[in-house]
Amino acid sequence: MPDAPFPAELSFSFEPLSAVLPALRAALAAAPLVAFTAPDPDAGVGLYAGEVTAWGVHRPYGVWVDVADRLGAHLLTPERAEEGRVRLRLRRDASGVLRGGAGGYGADAAFQRVDKLEDPAFLEDFLEALGRAPLRAGARVLAVGVNSARELRALALAYPDLALDVVGVDVDASALALAAQRFPAFTFVERDVNAAPWADLGRFDLIVALSVLQSPGVDLDRAVRTLTRAHLAPGGTVVFGFPNARYVDGRLSYGARLRNFQRPELSLLMKDVAQVRRYLQKHAFRVFVTGKHEVFVTGQQFEL
Repeated sequence: MPDAPFPAELSFSFEPLSAVLPALRAALAAAPLVAFTAPDPDAGVGLYAGEVTAWGVHRPYGVWVDVADRLGAHLLTPERAEEGRVRLRLRRDASGVLRGGAGGYGADAAFQRVDKLEDPAFLEDFLEALGRAPLRAGARVLAVGVNSARELRALALAYPDLALDVVGVDVDASALALAAQRFPAFTFVERDVNAAPWADLGRFDLIVALSVLQSPGVDLDRAVRTLTRAHLAPGGTVVFGFPNARYVDGRLSYGARLRNFQRPELSLLMKDVAQVRRYLQKHAFRVFVTGKHEVFVTGQQFEL
């Protein structure tokens, strides 16, 4: 289907961002597609946002990506305009926020389309966190809330020469069936983190729990205490991930949000991260807090 026609094209040169944002917001409210020209970011490489060139106020492409995110839009592929300028287009988000909830993470859920390892920040931060675990051949790994196990591909990247004994647990049987297809050598069992400890699973050298400890109904404090006390081997490592983004119309939008909040609201995220960090430090873990769209709290236990 061809795109709807653009309204009259906007042009920005020396206007401050405080004028650009409301102008674009109003344009997107009136039409799903908005085009405008602006100084070419390539002509100002090395300049800071806000510095002035002959063509106007310099803004790197990263600024325009953030502008699009703030306005609930996609930044489409830029086009060359006249010398020193580019034509940029914003397409208003067409669909809503990708949410989970009851039945929202099974084999047929929209979340199965998401591959977090295609987010460069997640990929590199997760690999860095995994790399803090001094694993050896045959080491045991527990993945809590593993769902369909896409993220477990990172284990082979972090430990390419090690054969690991991996166990994944989740409450959704259909997602676990997908996980078993992806990794037939791993073990996947249907378990609820609120029902831990699981006497039959034993202890692990590495425990990974991504985007599950903040889920509705999960007792964060109890889950962290139980996993570290009942399932972590002496000298083991934990990697706990807390989501700090949401998916909107196929794109990743930075910042944790409370329901009904238009803008990122990080107080709950910061409280939970600080709580877990404080607990781990109190119990002889060396702790690292890293990440962008997923905040990783990594704890490496000192052997006593």
